[in-house]
Amino acid sequence: MTVFDEQDRDALYRIIAARRDMRHFRPDPVDPEALRRVLEAAHAAPSVGYMQPWRFIRITDAALREQLYQHVAAEQRHTAAACGTRAADVQRLKLEGIRDCGELIALALCADRARYVLGRRTMPEMDLCSAACAIQNMWLSARAENLGMGWVSLFDPAVVGELLAMPGDARAIALLCIGHVPAFYDEPMLEREGWDTRRALDALISDNAWPEANTQ
Repeated sequence: MTVFDEQDRDALYRIIAARRDMRHFRPDPVDPEALRRVLEAAHAAPSVGYMQPWRFIRITDAALREQLYQHVAAEQRHTAAACGTRAADVQRLKLEGIRDCGELIALALCADRARYVLGRRTMPEMDLCSAACAIQNMWLSARAENLGMGWVSLFDPAVVGELLAMPGDARAIALLCIGHVPAFYDEPMLEREGWDTRRALDALISDNAWPEANTQ
C-alpha cells in the first residue's frame, strides 16, 4: 500500500487550489510527453461500472479547428440571447481559447453506452459523471505540468459529432483547450469578471436532510 506523506498531501491541495479554467493561451507547442501524461491521468479516472466511457480526439487540422471555433462563437451569441438582461455580459466574456491553445482535444462519450448497466440502471447519466472525473484529472495533471486547460461547452453536440465523424450514439461533451498560458488567473475568471462569486462551503453542508430543511 502506498502511503503519502505531508509534503505529498500539501502539494495535491496546492494544485487543486491553483487550478483554473483557462481562456488565455500562448501558441507554444505542448511537450508530447507532458500531453501523454495528462491523457494517462484522464484514463486513470474512476468510472461507474468500469465502463471507461471517455474518447479523446486530438484536433490537429487547422481548418477543422477554425470550424469548431466558428461554431462555438455562434453558440456564444445564442447563449447571450438566452441570458436576457445579461446578454451583453455573456458577449464580452472570453469563454474559449480554441484559436490560441497549443492543443485542442475533443472529449466524447463512447458509442453503444446502453450496454453498460452496472451502476447506471436508475442513473444512466453516470457515464457523463465518469467522463467528468476524467476531465478533472486532466485539469489537475495539466496544472501540475504548468499547463493551462479550459473546458469549452458552448456547442451543439450533434454539430461537433458530425464535424468529428462520431458514431450517431456517441456524444461530444467537451472541447478542451490545453497549453502554455501568459499567467494563471489569481481567482476564477468568472468571479474576476463579476459573473458570480464562490459560495461559502458551510452553506452547502448539512446533516441528514437538505440544508434548507434544517431551518424550517
